[in-house]
Formats: sequence, structure tokens, C-alpha cells
Amino acid sequence: MKYFNLHTHQFTNQPEVLELVNQYPQEFDDSIPFYSIGIHPLFIDENRLEKEFQVVDEKLALPECLALGECGLDKRAETPFEVQQLVFEKQLAMADKHQKPVVIHCVAAFQEVIEIKKKLNITVPMVIHGFSKNEQVAKQLIDNGFYVSFGKNLLRNPELESVFKSIPNDKFFLETDTIEEGIREVYVLAAKYKNLTLSELQEIINNNCNTVFSK
Repeated sequence: MKYFNLHTHQFTNQPEVLELVNQYPQEFDDSIPFYSIGIHPLFIDENRLEKEFQVVDEKLALPECLALGECGLDKRAETPFEVQQLVFEKQLAMADKHQKPVVIHCVAAFQEVIEIKKKLNITVPMVIHGFSKNEQVAKQLIDNGFYVSFGKNLLRNPELESVFKSIPNDKFFLETDTIEEGIREVYVLAAKYKNLTLSELQEIINNNCNTVFSK
């Protein structure tokens, strides 16, 4: 594997890229070889929650499902925050049951996500995708056992360079999410920021991938 894309909404079927394709229970595509699945806080529909919980639970049991997610908390979503928390916590319990890592969508709720991890004593790896905050938030997440993933914002916002440099090499991933650029472009910039060769960066992320997705 030359490249690992932690989070993407597009399956590009490139032989050198392992893509963790984001799937939703209400629109599942079984032709995608490796994926994550979860109930996104922006798309919570209480009328179909029980059915979606069932789908997520069933898929998490399969080897091609590498992770739960994206799921999480979003204070800008229309869904009541208390409902988001309940849905998030129920999914985390499933991830723990199946021993699958979690890809997290978090907007303005990092403290709550950290508190829920502690409260539920979640043992599986948890990755904050699309990270765009400052070094203080990043350090708090790392200190509480989270991984962080960078993509769109790393390419678009030069101010993230110092934040990315501050992340320990065994605690980050790279992704494309919904951007048009490919994962190689994210790798090239990340290698430049970390003062690494592309092959050194590939080895680091492959090691992180083996650590997080080995179960």
C-alpha cells in the first residue's frame, strides 16, 4: 500500500491506494471493498434510527468494514445536541463491541467528545477527521488518546502547518474527504511540512494504519 486515505466519500479504485470510503446505512453500496459506516450527526432521522442502528451493527461485524464512522457531534447541526449525544454513544458502544476504530466528525464539541470517551471508557482507537483547529486543541486530543487526520484544511490553510508539525508521527492520518485533489497531493504537502521524504511518510502512515486497523 503506497497511500492510505483515512476518509473519503469517493471510491476511486486505484490499486496503490487503500481508501476508507465513508458509507451511510440508508444508502449502502456493497460494491465498495473497504469502508466505514455510521450515522452522521447532520443526518439523524429519529424515524429510521432503529433500522440504521441495526445496519451499522451488522456491517461492523464484517471484515471489509474497517471502522465506525463518520459519526460524532456537531453544534451547528439542526438535530438537538442531546439526541446527537445519545446516537453517538450508542454507536461507540457498537464499535467497542466489535473492536473497530472510530472516525469522528466533530464541530465545536471537542470537550464533549473527550468527556464521552472517558465516560464510556472506550478502548478502541478514535480518529478526529478533517482536523482544522489550533495546537492547544490538538494537544488536548492527543493527550486523551485520540488520533487526528488532516486533508482539505491542510491544503487550503497554510496556518495549519505549525499545528500539523506539532502532531507526533504515530498519531496522525491523511484524507481527502470530499475534495477533488487526490490523496497523493495531501501526502506530498504533509511530507514537506514534516521534512520527510515521501517514502518515509508512507512508512509512518502504514505503521499507524497497522496499529489502528489491526484488529
